[in-house]
Amino acid sequence: MNTMQSLTDRKKVVSKKEMTFMEKLYLPAIIGGMWITFKHLFRKNNTVKYPEQTREFAPVYRGQHVLKRDEEGRENCTACGLCAVACPAEAITMVAAERVKGEENLYREEKYAEKYEINMLRCIFCGLCEEACPKEAIFLTDRIVPSNFERDEFVYVKDRLVEQMDNRIDITKRQHTGKRSKI
Repeated sequence: MNTMQSLTDRKKVVSKKEMTFMEKLYLPAIIGGMWITFKHLFRKNNTVKYPEQTREFAPVYRGQHVLKRDEEGRENCTACGLCAVACPAEAITMVAAERVKGEENLYREEKYAEKYEINMLRCIFCGLCEEACPKEAIFLTDRIVPSNFERDEFVYVKDRLVEQMDNRIDITKRQHTGKRSKI
């Protein structure tokens, strides 16, 4: 299904460690877990009754990704790949292409992302892609990623990520958090 290759080759070798006698008993772990459960019985309930009440999000909440456009409607992304390299979960893949004559109104630079995908099942919403982008093309918005039953629908392609000109997304809270200079 996903034919694009990862831009990095991060792999971790896992070793199997032998359990100690106390770990094999499981009894201390069970008692410790029951003690934590018992302590939580007497704490204040933090549950929010969702449809009636909504929890306020922090101004720097990291939600759904968006690929921004400039004022003229051209895509900011130049397919440099820094967001994909910075992503610790390797959730971003892209294929770069050269702009042809006549596409100056679609792309700002000579190089653009022909294919751009984010696997939202792998994404950990850390914001490193947003910090790595030199063109300020990708941002994490305050919108919640919708849930779904199909895995295929969680691979967001470029058409789903690029901002629509008639429905601009306000990212001023993300821009002015101290990470970036004011634009």
